[in-house]
Amino acid sequence: MTDDLDTPAAPALDQRGEGAAAPALDQRGEELERRLEAILLVADEPLPIVTLATSLGAPVPAVRQSIERLVADYDGADGGTRRGFELREVGGGWRFYVRAEHDDIVRDFVLTQSPTKLSQAALETLAVIAYKQPIARSSIAAIRAVNVDSVVRTLLGRGLITEAYTDAETGAIHYATTPLLLEQLGINSLDELPPISPLLPDGAEGFEELGAR
Repeated sequence: MTDDLDTPAAPALDQRGEGAAAPALDQRGEELERRLEAILLVADEPLPIVTLATSLGAPVPAVRQSIERLVADYDGADGGTRRGFELREVGGGWRFYVRAEHDDIVRDFVLTQSPTKLSQAALETLAVIAYKQPIARSSIAAIRAVNVDSVVRTLLGRGLITEAYTDAETGAIHYATTPLLLEQLGINSLDELPPISPLLPDGAEGFEELGAR
């Protein structure tokens, strides 16, 4: 009798075991998505899936699936709320962007609600881009001999520079100035900028060489 009673109990235990395993997988997937969001939130350039997977110590297929779910979530799939930002693939990498329909309101906010002056570092970086555009971040850093990630992000946020294009081979984003900069400077074109050579010390030659790369 004992054996007869125990026989149907075994499948019930297996079912409970399988039922307990599924939520654990869901939790791991949700945790991976949250970690992806944290990294992408501070990314200055699009990050390839392989780079994200390496940073998180997660399999590439799992990262790819998580990104697909995040994209669908932000796009309002399955009746959800469509966000004012999107997770977009650019130049083989992924990064958060403001949706195009909100560009104007974000630009107005940055210019009217946050009118703080640019730092010296930002002004120097802006000058390099203005005279050497389109130019990659690495070339800007080489000319200034410092890390320019945060400064470039500030200039992008102010609407003074834009991402001109992404190099198909290296994935490097090249930056250029926007019409807003011309408005702020009170000029009609970049041709009206003063010659750079008289404004530079002995390092003018280095500026020319590095900027040409």
